[in-house]
Amino acid sequence: MKPFEYARAASPAEAVRGFAPGTMYLGGGTNLVDLMKLGVAEPERLLDVSRLPLDAIEQQPGDRVRVGATVRNTDLAAHPVIRSRYPMLARAVLAGASGQVRNVATVGGNLLQRTRCTYFQDVSRPCNKRRPGSGCPAIEGDHAGLAVLGASDACVATHPSDMAVALAALGAEVHVTGPGGDRIIPMPGLHRLPGDEPERDTVLEPGDLITAVELPPPPPGASLYRKVRERSSFAFALVSVAAVLDVRDGAVAGCRIALGGVAHVPWRAERAEQALIGGPATGEAFLQATEAELEQAGPLPRNAYKVPLARNLIVATLEELAP
Repeated sequence: MKPFEYARAASPAEAVRGFAPGTMYLGGGTNLVDLMKLGVAEPERLLDVSRLPLDAIEQQPGDRVRVGATVRNTDLAAHPVIRSRYPMLARAVLAGASGQVRNVATVGGNLLQRTRCTYFQDVSRPCNKRRPGSGCPAIEGDHAGLAVLGASDACVATHPSDMAVALAALGAEVHVTGPGGDRIIPMPGLHRLPGDEPERDTVLEPGDLITAVELPPPPPGASLYRKVRERSSFAFALVSVAAVLDVRDGAVAGCRIALGGVAHVPWRAERAEQALIGGPATGEAFLQATEAELEQAGPLPRNAYKVPLARNLIVATLEELAP
């Protein structure tokens, strides 16, 4: 690991003032420290923000809930307000990593974790995300677990967060402070598709610091998070789905669907949602809407299985939610 300086910020404003080229913010470190050990990340200076006073979960006016960026994943999943009002989010958090990792990982860091693509993590190999312009060997190589939606010729990596998928389905807002001031970024919207700049995972600018995630009032209907993975614990999603379904008098009054494990971002299935609104809450309607969504898929030879896997998972989840 490359030597680095260490400092601790006492406030968000101090953290932003202390940010300079070569600096990286340190939260729980469950992803960043691994990348430093691999030589993927080589910061000159770590600015510890894990002890900032951003560790509260608070109810806000308008039936909203504000989750501080330094709240630990375990505490988020166990909080009574989250468990009772946003069970899909609690379930998504518990589906990620192990208990030991969730005890350390933070909400802000979870959103900013980087892809687990093996080429990105191997500094001996080319990777456009790590070294722009060097190529994407995954396209011709090991891409079985990589993206089938929204990929580009420059990158087929996937975003690994379970939490982010649930937040995208809920329409959460990410509060950010930085050199340019404070702003709010909707989800989806924080993460970006690779295009020809796969090195940019998010729309954040240098020095930007996530301070909180704000949850809107729980949407009407039933919700569920389901995840398909290669083993029962500590495995990233091959495909996951966060869904909210509101059925009234046999018709779909509201629907929100987000997918994980299939794209560079938590993928909001807007085509499927639009196809379902106002229609019957039946297995056939769920299938047709899902097929409309997955028409956008562009799988590679060894990850084509993800398309039927995503189709079956979405339909099964919606059928479980339908009364």
